[in-house]
Amino acid sequence: MPGHTVRPLQAADRAEHLRMRIGLWPDEDPTDLAQSIDQLLGDPNQVAFVAERPGGGLCGMVEAGIRPFANGVDESPCAFVEGWWVDADVRRSGVGRSLLEAVEDWARGRGFHELGSDALLENTLSHTAHRALGFEERERTVNFRKFL
Repeated sequence: MPGHTVRPLQAADRAEHLRMRIGLWPDEDPTDLAQSIDQLLGDPNQVAFVAERPGGGLCGMVEAGIRPFANGVDESPCAFVEGWWVDADVRRSGVGRSLLEAVEDWARGRGFHELGSDALLENTLSHTAHRALGFEERERTVNFRKFL
């Protein structure tokens, strides 16, 4: 990934990080996404890494945390990728791989042997990226709800 540096998220990255979070979760309320950045920065059981553009700004991010359990992961508790975004203009250049390697190091450093993740069924681009980086598909689900 020549020219891109991966490092932990800093408070000064807030605007760029929010931009990527909105891109990743377009159906979420931007105010809620902004407020949860503070929670992310202050929680020792969560982590975020960002990829810097050579000329300034950011071009990718990954967020991970420790969950009590996750579907498809045998460890409990487990390390889990909560969000992963790479700007379209730098995809397939190694940015995503470097971001995930940072999370893998973080998880190993906390004694985990597995890293969980998920993607929407229709997000085949994410499925391909996950497989390319060594993830194996464990199961598929359809979630339901009923208003009472």
